[in-house]
This record gives sequence, C-alpha cells and structure tokens, in this order.
Amino acid sequence: DCCPLRHGYQTRKMKPFFSLLPFSLLLFLFSFHGAMGNNLIQETCKIFAQNDPNVNFNFCTTSLQAAPASHCATLGGLGMISIRLVRYNLTDTRCYIKQLLKNKKIDPYVKACLSDCFDLYSDAIPSIKQSMKHYHSRRYVDANIEISSVMDAATTCEDGFKERKGVVSPLMKRDNDAFQLSAMALSIMHMIQTESH
Repeated sequence: DCCPLRHGYQTRKMKPFFSLLPFSLLLFLFSFHGAMGNNLIQETCKIFAQNDPNVNFNFCTTSLQAAPASHCATLGGLGMISIRLVRYNLTDTRCYIKQLLKNKKIDPYVKACLSDCFDLYSDAIPSIKQSMKHYHSRRYVDANIEISSVMDAATTCEDGFKERKGVVSPLMKRDNDAFQLSAMALSIMHMIQTESH
C-alpha cells in the first residue's frame, strides 16, 4: 500500500509553590509535563535542533503539527506519532520506488540502486512496526535498535547513488526525510528515558 503522510490550546493551573521555583525550572516543567499541543512541539523540536545536527527545526515542527492528534499529545504521544510518520514515509517510499522501477528507460545503474533501495525499505518496514510494539511496551532500548536500523537503511540507499559520479538520487528527499524522522523518534525516546531517571 501507499500511505500518504497525514494544531493547540493549553490550560495550566499554577500551584502556589511554583512561584518559588526558578524560571528555567518552571519552563522545563511546563514544557515536558504540563504543556500540550503546538507549544510542546515547538519546545521539543527546538531542543532536538539544538542538540542533534540531523534534525531541522522547521522540518520537525511541520511534520509533527501535520499529524492527527498532535495538538493534544504528550511527549510520549509525540514519540508514537514520530514513529508512525517514519512508517508512513517508508511505506510510501517503497511504493514510489516500485513505480520508478517500472520505467523501462531508466539508467541501468540507477535501476540497480533503486532495486537495492527497494529491498532496504522492504526490510525497514517490519523493523519500524516492531519498534512501535517496543515503544508501546516502554522497551526503549529495543525500539532504539530497530529505528537505528531504519536510519542505516536510508543512508545505505542514498550512498548507493553517490558511488558513481554524476548520478543524482531520485530518492534524496525521501531518504533524508526517513533519516530525520527517525532521528526525531530517537531524540524523543532519549528525552523520555532521561526524564524517567
């Protein structure tokens, strides 16, 4: 199947002792425990972009805000949304590659690369499905391994085209999106694990 990729109001009650806490700590508490919707997305993506060179702030916010139910998601909810976005990307890219391979006029080298990418994305889909199960069970280390393998698949696919000078990958944006969405999912899991310790 081809899966195409698919905002926020918040209310917070301040308890009296909050006024005694430093502003930076208040911001942290609100960002990760009380904040909902777009503010949580904005704050989360800002942290990702500052700490991970693989995550672009605009890409992160646009991707998460476009997802259904993101306006009322918690940090944990955003994690599941980001993993779903990876899954949609993989499924849609696999379908796109299948269409490209039907072109009989395609360069033989590009066709060979596309065929390799088709296999890589085909293998990545069960991995992302498994990562969703691990994430749901809070087995973040196992989910991390599966999502990391998806990042490897996207990188390996893109690297195949780079091996021959002058060849432009028809999957460059899709490979980059898969990589970046995966990096977002890993960052959210890292944040959740850091908070729980």
